[in-house]
Amino acid sequence: MDRTEPQLLSSVDGGVATVVISHPAKRNAMTATMWRGLPELLERLAADPAVRVLVLTGAGDTFCAGADISTLRESAGEARALAVAAEEALAAFPRPTLAAVRGFCVGGGSQLAAACDLRFAQEGALFGVTPAKLGIVYASSSTRRLVALVGPATAKHLLFSGELIGTERALRTGLVDEVLPDRAGLDGRVAAYAGVLASRSQLTQASAKEFAAGRRDRDAYWTAEARSSGDTAEGVAAFLERREPKFTYTTGGAGPAG
Repeated sequence: MDRTEPQLLSSVDGGVATVVISHPAKRNAMTATMWRGLPELLERLAADPAVRVLVLTGAGDTFCAGADISTLRESAGEARALAVAAEEALAAFPRPTLAAVRGFCVGGGSQLAAACDLRFAQEGALFGVTPAKLGIVYASSSTRRLVALVGPATAKHLLFSGELIGTERALRTGLVDEVLPDRAGLDGRVAAYAGVLASRSQLTQASAKEFAAGRRDRDAYWTAEARSSGDTAEGVAAFLERREPKFTYTTGGAGPAG
Protein backbone atom coordinates (compact mmCIF):
# COMPACT_ATOMS: atom_id res chain seq x y z
CA MET A 1 0.00 0.00 0.00
CA ASP A 2 1.32 3.45 -0.99
CA ARG A 3 1.22 5.47 2.24
CA THR A 4 1.72 8.74 0.36
CA GLU A 5 -1.77 8.48 -1.14
CA PRO A 6 -4.70 10.06 0.76
CA GLN A 7 -6.32 7.29 2.77
CA LEU A 8 -7.66 6.12 6.11
CA LEU A 9 -5.53 3.47 7.80
CA SER A 10 -6.84 1.22 10.55
CA SER A 11 -5.60 -1.46 12.91
CA VAL A 12 -6.89 -3.30 15.97
CA ASP A 13 -4.73 -4.33 18.90
CA GLY A 14 -5.70 -5.27 22.44
CA GLY A 15 -9.29 -4.18 21.99
CA VAL A 16 -8.23 -0.74 20.68
CA ALA A 17 -8.98 0.23 17.08
CA THR A 18 -6.75 3.00 15.72
CA VAL A 19 -7.84 5.00 12.69
CA VAL A 20 -5.15 7.18 11.10
CA ILE A 21 -5.97 10.07 8.76
CA SER A 22 -3.16 9.97 6.20
CA HIS A 23 -2.69 12.56 3.46
CA PRO A 24 0.88 13.74 4.03
CA ALA A 25 1.03 16.02 0.99
CA LYS A 26 -1.75 18.23 2.42
CA ARG A 27 -1.40 18.00 6.20
CA ASN A 28 -3.86 15.10 6.32
CA ALA A 29 -6.66 17.06 4.66
CA MET A 30 -9.71 14.91 3.99
CA THR A 31 -10.61 14.22 0.36
CA ALA A 32 -14.15 13.41 -0.73
CA THR A 33 -13.18 9.75 -0.96
CA MET A 34 -11.87 9.82 2.60
CA TRP A 35 -15.02 11.51 3.90
CA ARG A 36 -17.15 8.88 2.16
CA GLY A 37 -14.97 6.06 3.44
CA LEU A 38 -14.98 7.00 7.12
CA PRO A 39 -18.59 5.98 7.92
CA GLU A 40 -18.05 2.65 6.14
CA LEU A 41 -14.83 2.03 8.09
CA LEU A 42 -16.51 2.92 11.38
CA GLU A 43 -19.38 0.56 10.60
CA ARG A 44 -16.94 -2.30 10.05
CA LEU A 45 -15.09 -1.56 13.27
CA ALA A 46 -18.33 -1.28 15.24
CA ALA A 47 -19.33 -4.73 13.99
CA ASP A 48 -16.07 -6.24 15.29
CA PRO A 49 -16.64 -7.54 18.84
CA ALA A 50 -12.90 -7.34 19.48
CA VAL A 51 -13.06 -3.53 19.27
CA ARG A 52 -13.76 -1.92 22.64
CA VAL A 53 -12.26 1.55 22.09
CA LEU A 54 -11.49 3.68 19.03
CA VAL A 55 -8.60 6.14 18.72
CA LEU A 56 -8.60 8.66 15.86
CA THR A 57 -5.34 10.38 14.99
CA GLY A 58 -3.34 11.78 12.09
CA ALA A 59 -0.23 10.55 10.38
CA GLY A 60 3.03 12.30 11.19
CA ASP A 61 2.91 15.59 13.09
CA THR A 62 -0.57 16.77 12.09
CA PHE A 63 -4.05 15.61 13.07
CA CYS A 64 -6.09 16.96 10.15
CA ALA A 65 -6.00 20.29 8.33
CA GLY A 66 -9.67 19.97 7.34
CA ALA A 67 -11.19 19.28 3.96
CA ASP A 68 -9.04 19.23 0.86
CA ILE A 69 -10.02 22.71 -0.42
CA SER A 70 -9.66 21.62 -4.04
CA THR A 71 -12.78 19.49 -3.56
CA LEU A 72 -14.83 22.59 -2.71
CA ARG A 73 -14.52 23.83 -6.29
CA GLU A 74 -16.69 20.94 -7.38
CA SER A 75 -19.51 21.39 -4.84
CA ALA A 76 -19.17 23.09 -1.47
CA GLY A 77 -22.60 21.79 -0.47
CA GLU A 78 -21.71 18.20 -1.22
CA ALA A 79 -18.38 18.55 0.58
CA ARG A 80 -20.14 19.88 3.69
CA ALA A 81 -22.69 17.07 3.58
CA LEU A 82 -19.93 14.46 3.38
CA ALA A 83 -18.12 16.02 6.35
CA VAL A 84 -21.29 16.15 8.44
CA ALA A 85 -22.13 12.52 7.62
CA ALA A 86 -18.66 11.43 8.70
CA GLU A 87 -18.89 13.53 11.87
CA GLU A 88 -22.26 12.03 12.78
CA ALA A 89 -21.02 8.49 12.13
CA LEU A 90 -18.12 9.10 14.48
CA ALA A 91 -20.36 10.60 17.16
CA ALA A 92 -22.67 7.57 16.90
CA PHE A 93 -19.87 5.00 17.23
CA PRO A 94 -21.16 2.69 19.99
CA ARG A 95 -17.94 2.51 22.03
CA PRO A 96 -15.67 5.16 23.56
CA THR A 97 -13.74 7.29 21.07
CA LEU A 98 -10.58 9.30 21.65
CA ALA A 99 -8.91 11.88 19.42
CA ALA A 100 -5.12 12.03 19.74
CA VAL A 101 -4.18 15.44 18.35
CA ARG A 102 -0.81 16.72 17.20
CA GLY A 103 -0.17 19.82 15.12
CA PHE A 104 -3.04 21.30 13.14
CA CYS A 105 -6.63 20.32 14.00
CA VAL A 106 -8.53 22.69 11.74
CA GLY A 107 -11.86 22.88 9.91
CA GLY A 108 -13.11 19.37 9.23
CA GLY A 109 -10.37 18.09 11.51
CA SER A 110 -11.94 19.99 14.40
CA GLN A 111 -15.32 18.57 13.40
CA LEU A 112 -13.96 15.05 13.72
CA ALA A 113 -12.17 15.76 16.99
CA ALA A 114 -15.31 17.31 18.47
CA ALA A 115 -17.31 14.23 17.47
CA CYS A 116 -15.04 12.03 19.60
CA ASP A 117 -15.91 11.45 23.24
CA LEU A 118 -12.56 12.76 24.49
CA ARG A 119 -9.63 14.69 23.05
CA PHE A 120 -5.98 14.43 24.16
CA ALA A 121 -3.52 16.86 22.58
CA GLN A 122 0.21 17.41 22.36
CA GLU A 123 1.49 20.77 23.56
CA GLY A 124 1.67 23.13 20.61
CA ALA A 125 -1.35 21.74 18.75
CA LEU A 126 -3.52 24.37 17.05
CA PHE A 127 -7.29 24.27 16.74
CA GLY A 128 -9.55 26.22 14.41
CA VAL A 129 -13.08 26.18 13.03
CA THR A 130 -12.71 28.00 9.76
CA PRO A 131 -15.92 28.25 7.65
CA ALA A 132 -15.88 32.07 7.94
CA LYS A 133 -12.64 32.09 5.93
CA LEU A 134 -14.40 30.32 3.06
CA GLY A 135 -17.91 31.73 3.23
CA ILE A 136 -19.36 28.35 4.22
CA VAL A 137 -22.46 27.86 6.40
CA TYR A 138 -21.42 25.61 9.27
CA ALA A 139 -24.00 22.86 9.76
CA SER A 140 -26.47 23.33 12.61
CA SER A 141 -25.64 19.90 14.05
CA SER A 142 -21.92 20.71 14.05
CA THR A 143 -22.58 24.11 15.62
CA ARG A 144 -24.69 22.60 18.40
CA ARG A 145 -22.00 20.01 19.12
CA LEU A 146 -19.34 22.71 19.32
CA VAL A 147 -21.50 24.86 21.62
CA ALA A 148 -22.16 21.88 23.89
CA LEU A 149 -18.42 21.26 24.10
CA VAL A 150 -16.98 24.73 24.63
CA GLY A 151 -19.96 26.98 25.39
CA PRO A 152 -21.60 29.64 23.20
CA ALA A 153 -18.97 32.38 23.64
CA THR A 154 -15.97 30.27 22.61
CA ALA A 155 -17.99 28.64 19.82
CA LYS A 156 -18.87 32.08 18.46
CA HIS A 157 -15.26 33.22 18.72
CA LEU A 158 -14.09 30.22 16.72
CA LEU A 159 -16.88 30.42 14.14
CA PHE A 160 -16.96 34.20 13.71
CA SER A 161 -13.20 34.65 13.34
CA GLY A 162 -11.75 31.38 12.10
CA GLU A 163 -8.73 32.15 14.29
CA LEU A 164 -6.56 29.35 15.62
CA ILE A 165 -6.23 28.75 19.35
CA GLY A 166 -3.49 26.87 21.18
CA THR A 167 -3.63 24.04 23.67
CA GLU A 168 -3.79 26.32 26.72
CA ARG A 169 -7.03 27.95 25.63
CA ALA A 170 -8.36 24.69 24.19
CA LEU A 171 -7.87 23.03 27.58
CA ARG A 172 -9.36 25.94 29.50
CA THR A 173 -12.50 26.05 27.34
CA GLY A 174 -13.05 22.27 27.24
CA LEU A 175 -12.11 21.73 23.63
CA VAL A 176 -9.47 19.26 24.82
CA ASP A 177 -9.41 17.15 27.97
CA GLU A 178 -5.68 16.68 28.51
CA VAL A 179 -2.50 18.23 27.13
CA LEU A 180 0.75 16.24 27.05
CA PRO A 181 4.20 17.79 26.65
CA ASP A 182 5.51 15.79 23.69
CA ARG A 183 4.68 13.04 21.22
CA ALA A 184 5.93 10.24 23.46
CA GLY A 185 3.84 11.57 26.31
CA LEU A 186 0.73 11.83 24.15
CA ASP A 187 1.15 8.37 22.63
CA GLY A 188 1.85 6.79 26.01
CA ARG A 189 -1.08 8.48 27.74
CA VAL A 190 -3.52 7.64 24.95
CA ALA A 191 -2.38 4.00 24.88
CA ALA A 192 -2.65 3.68 28.66
CA TYR A 193 -6.04 5.37 28.86
CA ALA A 194 -7.44 3.39 25.93
CA GLY A 195 -6.30 0.23 27.72
CA VAL A 196 -8.18 1.31 30.82
CA LEU A 197 -11.35 1.92 28.81
CA ALA A 198 -11.00 -1.44 27.06
CA SER A 199 -11.01 -3.15 30.47
CA ARG A 200 -14.19 -1.45 31.70
CA SER A 201 -17.83 -2.43 31.26
CA GLN A 202 -19.27 -1.76 27.82
CA LEU A 203 -22.68 -1.79 29.46
CA THR A 204 -21.78 1.23 31.58
CA GLN A 205 -20.00 2.98 28.71
CA ALA A 206 -22.74 2.48 26.14
CA SER A 207 -25.52 3.62 28.46
CA ALA A 208 -23.49 6.62 29.67
CA LYS A 209 -22.73 7.61 26.08
CA GLU A 210 -26.43 7.64 25.22
CA PHE A 211 -27.47 9.53 28.33
CA ALA A 212 -24.69 12.11 27.90
CA ALA A 213 -25.90 12.66 24.33
CA GLY A 214 -29.34 13.56 25.70
CA ARG A 215 -31.37 10.36 25.37
CA ARG A 216 -34.26 10.42 27.86
CA ASP A 217 -36.29 7.40 26.78
CA ARG A 218 -33.93 4.47 27.37
CA ASP A 219 -33.78 4.05 31.14
CA ALA A 220 -36.02 0.97 31.08
CA TYR A 221 -34.01 -0.52 28.21
CA TRP A 222 -30.68 -0.12 29.98
CA THR A 223 -32.13 -1.38 33.28
CA ALA A 224 -33.20 -4.55 31.47
CA GLU A 225 -29.80 -4.83 29.77
CA ALA A 226 -28.06 -4.51 33.13
CA ARG A 227 -30.29 -7.15 34.65
CA SER A 228 -29.54 -9.68 31.93
CA SER A 229 -25.92 -8.82 31.17
CA GLY A 230 -24.09 -10.31 34.13
CA ASP A 231 -21.72 -7.32 34.23
CA THR A 232 -23.06 -6.00 37.53
CA ALA A 233 -22.72 -9.36 39.26
CA GLU A 234 -19.23 -9.79 37.84
CA GLY A 235 -18.18 -6.31 38.89
CA VAL A 236 -19.39 -6.78 42.46
CA ALA A 237 -17.84 -10.26 42.72
CA ALA A 238 -14.51 -9.02 41.38
CA PHE A 239 -14.48 -6.16 43.88
CA LEU A 240 -15.20 -8.44 46.82
CA GLU A 241 -12.63 -10.97 45.62
CA ARG A 242 -10.04 -8.24 44.98
CA ARG A 243 -9.45 -9.18 41.35
CA GLU A 244 -9.89 -7.54 37.97
CA PRO A 245 -13.40 -7.99 36.57
CA LYS A 246 -14.00 -9.84 33.30
CA PHE A 247 -16.93 -8.06 31.74
CA THR A 248 -18.70 -9.88 28.91
CA TYR A 249 -21.41 -7.47 27.77
CA THR A 250 -20.98 -6.22 24.23
CA THR A 251 -22.94 -3.68 22.24
CA GLY A 252 -22.94 -6.18 19.38
CA GLY A 253 -21.99 -3.55 16.83
CA ALA A 254 -25.26 -1.70 17.17
CA GLY A 255 -25.15 2.00 17.84
CA PRO A 256 -27.64 3.90 19.99
CA ALA A 257 -31.16 3.12 18.86
CA GLY A 258 -33.63 5.65 17.54
